[in-house]
Parts: sequence; structure tokens; C-alpha cells
Amino acid sequence: MTWLITGGAGYIGAHVAKAMTGAGERVVVLDDLSTGIEERLTADVTLVRGSASDRELLDRVLVDHAVTGVVHLAAQKQVGESVEKPLLYYRENVAGLGVLLEAVVAAGVPRFLFSSSAAVYGVPDVELITEETLCAPINPYGETKLTGEWLVRATGRAHGISTACLRYFNVAGSAGPELSDTGVFNVVPMFFDRLTRGEAPRIFGDDYPTPDGTCVRDYIHVADLADAHLAVARHLEKGPDGGDLTVNIGRGEGVSVRQLADLVAEVTGRPVEPVVEPRRPGDATRAVASAARMTEELGWTARRGVREMVESAWEGWCLRHPEARAAQ
Repeated sequence: MTWLITGGAGYIGAHVAKAMTGAGERVVVLDDLSTGIEERLTADVTLVRGSASDRELLDRVLVDHAVTGVVHLAAQKQVGESVEKPLLYYRENVAGLGVLLEAVVAAGVPRFLFSSSAAVYGVPDVELITEETLCAPINPYGETKLTGEWLVRATGRAHGISTACLRYFNVAGSAGPELSDTGVFNVVPMFFDRLTRGEAPRIFGDDYPTPDGTCVRDYIHVADLADAHLAVARHLEKGPDGGDLTVNIGRGEGVSVRQLADLVAEVTGRPVEPVVEPRRPGDATRAVASAARMTEELGWTARRGVREMVESAWEGWCLRHPEARAAQ
């Protein structure tokens, strides 16, 4: 088996590459390094620099490396930016995916794993979000992920490709400081960034109908997420019997933003009281996954807790921001 991972030098992609090579799979990474970092990849991973929507390059890579499965992670993924630049998001996340799938079909690649998102659900008013919960995305990012799922499934059915769509919930943590998230777009690094600059973390809204008034989310350690990809990849290796899978990737446990802020304060040694700002449009009161399907059908369960996520993320943050540890 040889797996091509698009966007494999990114935060999540490098963890997936690590999990797969650690399990004995051959891995080729295709990444334009616009946000990916080459140093995240180990020596046993082949890196091809380029775009996942470059058809000529895709045709060459799929054949030259005898690719038998694709993990598609390359995408635009910032919700706010998607509202400002919907054309960019539809071009990259939908049209680009179409080019990749055309190349996959032409090369006869039999397996395709698609990186989706809990954003496809929008803001459902349910205790646990199952894969049967109505999909009603509220921003262009979520729309492109849902459209991508439709395209992947339809292509799989039409051309006999075993497919899987993984709906990630909130990803955090790191399997090693060198693999950590370098962006400041998710809540944990956003808290770290504010504390490092001597500012109080921000909480958007404390008047939600939850025990402490703040939003509740499901957090998944990125190493668990990578292990889930490996479990799904092995499932797809079964051939036609493993095809057309859609699964949530989460822990099934809710953590409020206030609880997370308290844990960050404890781990970093900075007991700074967060400032409360107005609610942000579109924030769901509660978004917690049911992970039962992954457990029942693939035997996978998340093993790492929120404290391990925050502690490992802090180690990575301090590696790239040494002034953060110096100020403790």
C-alpha cells in the first residue's frame, strides 16, 4: 500500500503521516508548503512540492509512486475568511477536489479518504451530534465541506472507489513539540497567544444555556485524530466491503470554554481571569460528537484527554515562542 497525503506537511497532515509510517504504510506527501512545514516530515516520507489541484502533477505522482490510496487534507479552512472570500473557498475546496478525483479515477486508485468537518452540521440543537443529524452549514467553509462529501461519495459509487468522510470536531494538542500547530486560529493557541502578550484570554459570550454560561465543545487530540485516519485507511483496504463510510471524529465529551480557559491557566501557570466579550454570530451553544460509529464499526476510541491536549500544545507553543516560557 502507498498512501498519498495531500497537505501532509500541515499540522494535521504531519500527524497522519507519522501514524501511517509508524504502522508500516508507505507515504507520499503532496504539499505546496504555503502553510505546511517540511521539517515536520520524517526521512521515510517522500515530499512532492506542488498543488493538489495541479492535474499534470497529480497524474505523474499517482503513477510514479504507484499510489493505492489518497488522504485528502489540503484545503482552505478558516470560517471567517470563507465568509469574506467564498469564491476562493469554493474554488480550492470544491473545484480543486474535483480535479483530484478526476486524477484518482484516471489512475485507478481504489481508496479515497476525505477530511471533512463538524462544520457541515451548522448549529444543531441536540445533546450529541450523530452522523444522521441534519447537515445545515451556516458558512461557506461548512458548505464546501458538505459539497465535498457529496462529490466524494458520488465519485466512489460511480467508479468503484472505497471512500470515507471524516467529520472532525475541535482538534488540539501535539504528538511532539516539532509537530505543533503554528496557527492562531483555534481556541487553545488563541488563549496561549493572548497570555504570551500579557493579555487576558477572551471568551465570546457567557449567557448561553449551559452550566457556566459558555459554549460547550468536543475536543479531540490530534494524535487520536491521526490514529483514526489509520483505522479508517485499514478499513478501506478491505476493498468494496469497506467503502462509503461517514464518521464523526470526537471524544463524545463536552468541555465548556470556561473550563478550557481554567485548564489553560493551570497548565501555563498564568491564572489570568478571561475577559467576556459579546457572542459571535453562528456559535452553537453545544457541539459534542457521538463517536459510537467509529467505536462500533472500526474499534477506534479516543485515548487522550483534554489536559494532555493542552499540555502538549503548550510545549509546542513554547518551542516556537520561547518568550512564553521565560515569562512564567
